Amino acid sequence: MHLILFLIVGGIAGVIAGKIMSGHGYGIVVDVILGIVGGLVGGWLVSTFLGIQTTGLIASFIVALIGACILVAIVHLIKREPIRS
Repeated sequence: MHLILFLIVGGIAGVIAGKIMSGHGYGIVVDVILGIVGGLVGGWLVSTFLGIQTTGLIASFIVALIGACILVAIVHLIKREPIRS
């Protein structure tokens, strides 16, 4: 059950991060993938560097959203696009 909830939270965070960072996103599939990967990376960074375990739904969503925003910014830099167009 935790995996399904993680995928749902990551997917929603990815869609929102796509809208925040670029205004249009990269499409639903890429935004969801960026959200899931952003949740993984963000959770790892928060637990490693800050020593905080994100166990709540809201905390997990915030971490996934921040991680997805960072990944969207990295994708923009790789594609040489402006971060907010």
